[in-house]
Amino acid sequence: MSSLKNAVSRRPYKERAQPQSRKKFGLLEKHKDYIERAKAYHKKEDTLRILKEKAAFRNPDEFYFKMIRTRTVDGVHKLESQANKYTAEQLMLMKTQDSGYILQKMQSEKKKIEKLTATLHSLDSQPSNKHLYFAEDREEANKIQSRFTNGRSAASSEAVPDSIRRKTVASYKELEARRSRVSELEKLYMDMTLQQELRKKGRKRKLGEDELANPTSKPIYKWRKERKR
Repeated sequence: MSSLKNAVSRRPYKERAQPQSRKKFGLLEKHKDYIERAKAYHKKEDTLRILKEKAAFRNPDEFYFKMIRTRTVDGVHKLESQANKYTAEQLMLMKTQDSGYILQKMQSEKKKIEKLTATLHSLDSQPSNKHLYFAEDREEANKIQSRFTNGRSAASSEAVPDSIRRKTVASYKELEARRSRVSELEKLYMDMTLQQELRKKGRKRKLGEDELANPTSKPIYKWRKERKR
């Protein structure tokens, strides 16, 4: 009977549309939309009720270390040691690449910096060639001196082309960017190397500030001596 019932053509059911006078309010909410909105509302209501119950029945003497070792960053609780330690790009690079790739990129950037520094140094340096001229008397010496003085002033008055000036400024900006990139790669490589060493076997502990002669911001670990067979 159910198959015969579905075989009979029926007029499709249509939801009532928004009246013409209320078109400015957008689409009319249907029953399925109300169900989803009601479920979301009651879910939030239940969550708030559970949290209020936990807050009402909590022990005022309760303590655990995460109360002082965590803080809220963009609404998310994070450990104090891990909050804003790395950027999103650095974390992605640590997950996808290994320390060998970081070392290779760092060496490549250093070579580019050396090449760019040598080029800029050759552009900025002035020629150090000196010529010695001999004059028969003071009058001839004054002529020679005035001639070279006028030549230097004319040469210095010549303006540097805008294209060369723009290229020089761009080269200096590129040099600063590469230097900052090398410093970031060095920091990342050191952290990755430290994590690799910490994953190795052997008992180790983190030294406190009172045990260090020169305390630093970076953690320092000490491995226990083991007898090698």
